[in-house]
Amino acid sequence: MPKATVLVVEDESIVSKDIQYSLKKLGYEVIGSSATGAKAIELALELKPNIVLMDIMLKGDINGIEASAEIKKSLNIPIIFLTAYADENTLEKAKITEPYAYILKPFKEIDLHTSIEMALYKHGKELEVIKERDFLYNIVENKESNEFIFVKSNSKLIKLYNKDIYFVEALKDYVVINTLNSRYTIHSTMKEIEKKLPDNQFVRVHRSFIIRTDKIAQIEQPNIILENDKRIIPVGGSYKETLVKKLNLI
Repeated sequence: MPKATVLVVEDESIVSKDIQYSLKKLGYEVIGSSATGAKAIELALELKPNIVLMDIMLKGDINGIEASAEIKKSLNIPIIFLTAYADENTLEKAKITEPYAYILKPFKEIDLHTSIEMALYKHGKELEVIKERDFLYNIVENKESNEFIFVKSNSKLIKLYNKDIYFVEALKDYVVINTLNSRYTIHSTMKEIEKKLPDNQFVRVHRSFIIRTDKIAQIEQPNIILENDKRIIPVGGSYKETLVKKLNLI
């Protein structure tokens, strides 16, 4: 397993060297060090460390809290604050940047090791959650498939093949997706559903109804009768032309 890379930001030279020595002894790779907030931002963006150890009270125009805020604008990496100050005002300012730990000086190697490992573990889990969330989002959005969609039902994601969908009905702030034997009520709009369903398979025939064209059994103006379940769907006047274009008339 590769060593975790660490950026050390500390304006006291002796303290910085002591921290770097402890880190190397603990098995971490120190890829950079800085004594100022401005340099810390520059190094973080250039080196992209796995974690940053940041002294809060730095010399210069940018303190550790401000430097951390700038780094987090561009990089999703954990930051641990190092400080000899533990007053309430400092804590409140530090909390804004959501540090992964807060170590008071002087500290022991075990404190340093524990804080880094916990921060790396927590950050890793957060990345897993983000990855899973994005994966599920892409599935639900159905960006790559014209064969199926996923709908949320009782805290589960249900895969629905488009060929099994008969019609979609608007119901106030919800829509109901109907198959031959099931109904799925989801919080959405007809416009959003139209975007997700393939245009060559479905057509909107009414402000409250979208139907799958190959489920049409008969058309008896002003209604459509669907096959199997014999459901009657009204055709809105402004949707007639679109419907005719979608039908294979002879």
